[in-house]
Amino acid sequence: MKVGLFFGSFNPLHVGHLVIANYVAEFSGIDQVWFMVTPQNPDKPQSTLLPDHHRYEIVFRSVTDYPRFKVSNFEFSLPKPSYTINTLTHLTEKYPNHEFSLIMGMDNLQTFHKWKNYRQILENYKLIVYPRPGYDGGDLAYDKHISVVHAPLMEISSSFIRQSIKDGRDVRFFLPQQAWEYVDEMNFYRK
Repeated sequence: MKVGLFFGSFNPLHVGHLVIANYVAEFSGIDQVWFMVTPQNPDKPQSTLLPDHHRYEIVFRSVTDYPRFKVSNFEFSLPKPSYTINTLTHLTEKYPNHEFSLIMGMDNLQTFHKWKNYRQILENYKLIVYPRPGYDGGDLAYDKHISVVHAPLMEISSSFIRQSIKDGRDVRFFLPQQAWEYVDEMNFYRK
């Protein structure tokens, strides 16, 4: 099975994430997209994140009705901070018959050379890169292990959604309905 791994804090998951994942699932030769809910990104402060189980629940409620999407809490049991190379190593051991690819934005590709063991990742896994406004991916955009897909440009961000909710704005249409209902019910991001 060909699996695209879409890592993120998903704080919260929004329609931009789903549009990109849907595009990759339908147009990139991938059988499934796994939303890898990350407990702690080494580049993001922990204090800005909802607790892991809430972010997992937001994604779970949003993707369960589409058979080509799966949510994973695989990284929750791994040492923190989470490094992609460690997760990939563990996933490959656990699922030896799966072929894993990384799904990432052009903005992440631009700084990919700073990731832990990035060369090892490039040599062993395919990268599926979607466009982000203002980024060209740098020199790595032409690497033979990288496939740039023409997914729609998405200018929605989780930080915009969090700030909008904090400011009292109704941004329900930026999130899947199930995610919005959970965020609203739990009063997340209002403080």
